[in-house]
Amino acid sequence: MSERKGRSLEVPGITHGNAPIPMGARVGNVIYSSGIMGKDPATDTLPADVAEQVKFAFQNMESLLRAGGATLDHLVRMTVFIKDDSARAAVNEQWLQRFPDPHDRPARHTLMYDLRGGMLVQLEAVAVIT
Repeated sequence: MSERKGRSLEVPGITHGNAPIPMGARVGNVIYSSGIMGKDPATDTLPADVAEQVKFAFQNMESLLRAGGATLDHLVRMTVFIKDDSARAAVNEQWLQRFPDPHDRPARHTLMYDLRGGMLVQLEAVAVIT
């Protein structure tokens, strides 16, 4: 891993608007994310389509892990917040692309939540770098 200053981690192209929080933090060998939204990093905007938001959210999570020196292999737990239950199919599609082996998946919990600002999905992740 390259030398970093501080514990804060960011995903290039993604902001939390005016909120003064990082996308995640690494302390020692553990990475905790803030809420990872499905913004397109090329435009820093949320697509209207749930499948696109889910796709970008998973890509942004992977970018955050890389920024902290981790990969999907280090992911131990993910919480998925969805605005509507119909988003589960899009979440499961992205999940299965990344974790096809049912014996080698991180823990996951999916909750319906009243997300704001046009968000249809939001991820939280915990990774342990071994």
